[in-house]
Amino acid sequence: ISLFITQMFNYLLTYIVCLAKQKSCRQRWNIRPSEMSINTLNPIRAIVDGMKLTPNPEKPMIALSIGDPTVFGNLPTDDKVLQAMKDAIDSQKYNGYAPSVGYQKSREVVANFYSCPEAPLEAEDVLLTSGCSQAIDLAITVLCNPGDNILVPCPGFSLYKTLAVSLGIQVKLYNLLPEKSWEIDLQHMESLIDDRTTCLIVNNPSNPCGSVYSKEHLQNILSVASKHCVPILADEIYGDMVFPGCTYQSTASLASDVPILACGGLAKRWLVPGWRLGWILIHDKNQIFGKEIRQGLVKLSQRILGACTIVQGAIESILNNTPQEFYHRTIRFLESNSEICFSELSTVPGLTPVMPSGAMYLMVGIEMEHFPEFQNDVQFTERLVTEQSVFCLPATAFEYPNYFRIVVTVPEEMMVEACTRIREFCQCHYRTCSRDSNELDQ
Repeated sequence: ISLFITQMFNYLLTYIVCLAKQKSCRQRWNIRPSEMSINTLNPIRAIVDGMKLTPNPEKPMIALSIGDPTVFGNLPTDDKVLQAMKDAIDSQKYNGYAPSVGYQKSREVVANFYSCPEAPLEAEDVLLTSGCSQAIDLAITVLCNPGDNILVPCPGFSLYKTLAVSLGIQVKLYNLLPEKSWEIDLQHMESLIDDRTTCLIVNNPSNPCGSVYSKEHLQNILSVASKHCVPILADEIYGDMVFPGCTYQSTASLASDVPILACGGLAKRWLVPGWRLGWILIHDKNQIFGKEIRQGLVKLSQRILGACTIVQGAIESILNNTPQEFYHRTIRFLESNSEICFSELSTVPGLTPVMPSGAMYLMVGIEMEHFPEFQNDVQFTERLVTEQSVFCLPATAFEYPNYFRIVVTVPEEMMVEACTRIREFCQCHYRTCSRDSNELDQ
């Protein structure tokens, strides 16, 4: 009996000590950031924030790095778009909460605008979101679990990785081929697929490349996805923003069995990125997604009520009344600036620009062996700011070193001036390689 009493006493004493320790711990602050916040990283911000960007005070700054077409004021949206917003505000019908997936009428409008015989849409196939970024976020989140992997283009939009890694999803980068106008290296892409691959991201037209895929190439991409039963997240925010002579086709319009979540929005084509209205178009001809994925998207949309109600109220007029000339004028400007930039930089020793076919970007290769002062594209672009006050985004931000991206939305005179300064910079720092010298001697 005494042994039993002793054991009980020791147990009680241990319990009291544990309680005291717990109480003392609670009396001290110990607030830690979540694992998700720790794992969230925007590569562009990480690289740019680490650069020493001190412009030449004798030259006004020209920023060719910002993917916002409104920055310089030379690309305003159409008056019809503005009037649609004013009418929506004046109606006072859109000041309250909307359903998490968007107003039914607004979803019908988007469905009708993008529906085609090859890829029909109804209102139930549309979710309205806070910009295309939220659409991509919802699409990745509904398809993937921690430990799964997704296939992402390289170079590609950095947000894909930012979202995936924060959720514990592995990112596998498939190569794009600059010598083939940034087509996908299909063999490399296919080699990355395994039993944990839950999503293939296809960005067409492309940021940062400005490429537009042909019908044949899209069909080849779909064939790989179909063979391995991998759904596609189609980032088509630059859809229809293609230069004359090129044809844009949505991925879903060519699909026979591959289920697709197509993400888009008003931001780029209508030149209103700050209005934050995007969408997911669910293309599922064979009911492979089924009810579960649709219900999952609805549930995820309920975490935060996303799309601006006023813009939802204006969407019918925006989509149906914006004149075609507005779109054509925007495309003509982007094409002209792209041609100026490509033509000017094509004759600069040490640079290899790749002519885009759409969107609002142009990628330029740096032959680093001819610029021995710089170890990489980050140092190259950093010094370009210091000496010439021209800021181009180093493509290391897109996990594609020794290139830089130029945004072609700046006014024409600024584009010409920027190219002149880039030429001066390269002429100053270009060095002939010994191999080149030997070839000349021969």
